[in-house]
Amino acid sequence: MHLTDEAQMVREMVRGFAENELRPIAAEIDREERFPQESIDKMRELGLLGITIPEEEGGSGMDTLCYAVTIEELARVCGSTALIVAAHISLACQPIHLFGNPSQKEKYLPPLASGDVVGSYGLSEADAGSDAGATKTTARLDGDEWVVNGAKMWITNALQSRTLIFTARTGGEVEGTRDISSFIVDPAVDGVTVNPIMGKLGVRGSTTCEVVFEDVRIPAEDLLGEPGLGFKQFLTILDGGRISIGAMALGLAQGAYEEALRFTQEREQFGRPISKFQAVAFMLAEMATRIKAARHLVYDAAVRKDAGENIIADSAMAKYYASETAQWVSTKAIQLHGGYGYTKEYPVERMWRDAKLTTIGEGTSEIQLLVISREILNGQ
Repeated sequence: MHLTDEAQMVREMVRGFAENELRPIAAEIDREERFPQESIDKMRELGLLGITIPEEEGGSGMDTLCYAVTIEELARVCGSTALIVAAHISLACQPIHLFGNPSQKEKYLPPLASGDVVGSYGLSEADAGSDAGATKTTARLDGDEWVVNGAKMWITNALQSRTLIFTARTGGEVEGTRDISSFIVDPAVDGVTVNPIMGKLGVRGSTTCEVVFEDVRIPAEDLLGEPGLGFKQFLTILDGGRISIGAMALGLAQGAYEEALRFTQEREQFGRPISKFQAVAFMLAEMATRIKAARHLVYDAAVRKDAGENIIADSAMAKYYASETAQWVSTKAIQLHGGYGYTKEYPVERMWRDAKLTTIGEGTSEIQLLVISREILNGQ
């Protein structure tokens, strides 16, 4: 699929930024588990943190294809930074853009879309991961405030966030999806505790947290959309979010492939570059082929989303295939580096660790297959 002129311009801009600003610190933020605030500040200046939000709401007003290219190019160099941006845009900005009322959009979107505020999204819980309908966090209306109790897990950006979208039960049911609603809160308010989860396998520059609510009082006007529609809302959000994780996986696969290609052309054994050996050349060929197939799936889902089409199956296919490709390609990249690939001297081991998240976050590979199978069996 050929890129539009706008998407190609975005690719060139973001690639230049990633090479100049992210590559020098990618290993460092991974090693130190450090949030790259300096990079976020620079991306704010480029308008990348509100790329899909309309200009009248404070964003850059670009399409989903430009967004996918942005995440891909960031992940090609630094998976942590790509995840920070993807969660901020698709999980924090988009819910308010899609479901917020005019006053909520006016209050929350400009600082989010400009990058002045980092956003996050709380869906998963300790006992509600793939089964997101098992949410136990509750919100009880008390006068003109909601009183929230519960806890969310695996929340990206929560430690830096000043705007958190989260789901809670508002109808008194203990199971099912009909009484799940969405809310907006500043994690700095009284009663919210954010606990960083350290020692992750990958994307270590991106903060992942538990968020605990203890009698947190939220103004009634910070209910996002209508009560009881939270489950339907996050299904819509995840359809778009899967494109962004697919783009992240695509970028990680591309980065690992490029490292392997470079290394095999420089590394000599038996008097010639190892890329000249058929076994190595065939492995590189399969890497390139799988990446190109993943790119078509991700870009096609992005274009279909902007066309207003049903993308439930398309986004799941893109996320599933791209994430599995990232795992496969990064594993082979380590293999082609031999013993060097097993050390932190080369970035392929970091890319392999980062790629694993893409098969888990925003729906595991198994959940994607469930979604795809349901759609095709229903005649979609």
